[in-house]
Amino acid sequence: MKKIQLWVLGTALCVASLANATPVNKSSNDKIIGQEIAVLTDAPAVPPRITRKNATKVIVNLEVKELEGRLADGVNYTFWTFGGKVPGKFIRIREGDQVEFHLNNHPDNKMPHNIDLHAVTGPGGGAASSLTAPGHSSVFSFKALNPGLYVYHCATAPVAMHVANGMYGLILVEPKTGMSKVDREFYVMQGDFYTQGKNGEQGLQAFSMSKAIEEEPEYVVFNGAAGSLTGDNALKAKKGETVRLFVGVGGPNLTSSFHVIGEIFDKLYAEGNTDRPAKNIQTTLIPAGGAAYMEFKVNVPGTYIMVDHSLTRAFNKGALGMLKVSGDDEKTIYSGKMTDEVYLPEGSSMRNSERSQAQAPTAKTKADHIKLGEGIYNTNCAACHQTTGVGVPQAFPPLAKADYLKGAKNAAIKAVTGGLQGKLVVNGNEFNGVMPSWSLNDEEVDHHDAEQGRHHQHETAQYVGDHGAAGRLLPLALKGAVLGLVDPPGVVPVHAAEHQADLGVLVLGREDQAMDVEPVVVDRLDLVGVEVDAQIAQRLVAGDHDFLCLLGHSADSVGSLTRTNLESLADQYRAT
Repeated sequence: MKKIQLWVLGTALCVASLANATPVNKSSNDKIIGQEIAVLTDAPAVPPRITRKNATKVIVNLEVKELEGRLADGVNYTFWTFGGKVPGKFIRIREGDQVEFHLNNHPDNKMPHNIDLHAVTGPGGGAASSLTAPGHSSVFSFKALNPGLYVYHCATAPVAMHVANGMYGLILVEPKTGMSKVDREFYVMQGDFYTQGKNGEQGLQAFSMSKAIEEEPEYVVFNGAAGSLTGDNALKAKKGETVRLFVGVGGPNLTSSFHVIGEIFDKLYAEGNTDRPAKNIQTTLIPAGGAAYMEFKVNVPGTYIMVDHSLTRAFNKGALGMLKVSGDDEKTIYSGKMTDEVYLPEGSSMRNSERSQAQAPTAKTKADHIKLGEGIYNTNCAACHQTTGVGVPQAFPPLAKADYLKGAKNAAIKAVTGGLQGKLVVNGNEFNGVMPSWSLNDEEVDHHDAEQGRHHQHETAQYVGDHGAAGRLLPLALKGAVLGLVDPPGVVPVHAAEHQADLGVLVLGREDQAMDVEPVVVDRLDLVGVEVDAQIAQRLVAGDHDFLCLLGHSADSVGSLTRTNLESLADQYRAT
């Protein structure tokens, strides 16, 4: 029994001895030859591949800047950055390098900052050694022991706030064996932003800690802003080239389901590892504070959409980018649409186009048109243009308040029946994409057009109701649905059923303060007979009002009243 016990004990000691004798990572013993200043780049650019075969001393200079910038169209945010942009500078070093890191906090900043590099082996990833007050600089060094693609971020309390304000980036530690040459390399990083105002609310927005705690971001974007990788800012490649994407997630909270629509990742280096890639991957999960890189050959020209496949983040909150591939068509791989024919299966309730036309819902009134059109719109259009008609910045143009549609009914019809492709300017913003045509009969097109008109006419009235002074527009809800258009600044059209409203609200306002509205409730307003009582007419010209809008319970015709018209109207009542 004792011999057995001694044998077991001896075996255990032997195993422990072997474990302790495991060789130290050779990277820690690499000879350092020379030194260099690290090349740092702003996203989506990436520093060049490292071709040297030896470890060296690398000096990294990174400056922290707090500055105001664009988060979305009309929406600004005070970003905290590594290098002046979100994400921070891309850092590229080699396994075995000795890195001398200089963190400089700009004297105009208000907050202390530090940096935690996930590539660092040591307490806090460098955070404890790099806490830096405004106007100061901190220096520390580390040995790059482990190859891989790593996140870095600020770790100053409250950490989530610093990260949520844009303080993150990527550092690539190339393996000693180097990385294969590809045609294109790009840097993409996702982050979630928590603003006090709702998504799309204009002006300078402040950080909301409560939304961050609840993990309910108003924006989820690539490279610091909605539309940062669309339009003229889209990534570009040529047919036949191999693309490598370095993708990270700053967070602070959300995991990304990263996907390129229309491409397969030939090689995926999950979690940023530099060997043993997975092959033929469609979508990859990248956690907050994590990274991955992928390679794929682009065989077919066209525009490829990059998204977080948690799709409302892409189409509603901004996590959408584009890779535009130029070159000749490759029909053997992808034909494009070859035919578009009517499909009439046996037993279908719609056996032929004549029967389909006969059974299509009909509308007797404008209200019927709008109701039927709403269903068609929600089925075919809402996914891109949104249920409110506001579209998606940089991706899908708005219908609400769209100058492209003003007085151009045929443009709306042609877009629906024939589709659109190429550049389109709406409200001064350029869009470049593809809208498919829809197979709708004449009646359905009429309904759809009525619904587009509703979005175009009603959106601003709804905006006034939502954003006017508290409670001042409550009379709008007195009777039935409200239709109308308020289009500040400038002259506002007047909508009324057959030039007459049994109940309406006169909204008066100034051009320079369009939301400072004054409602006037009237029992009857007849624009044909100009039956406005003298008191109201006097108020129209006595007050400092530049426009007027009637919000009634229907809108079958449109008139327009300018200040001159109103003064003339008032003169009539002065005479009587």
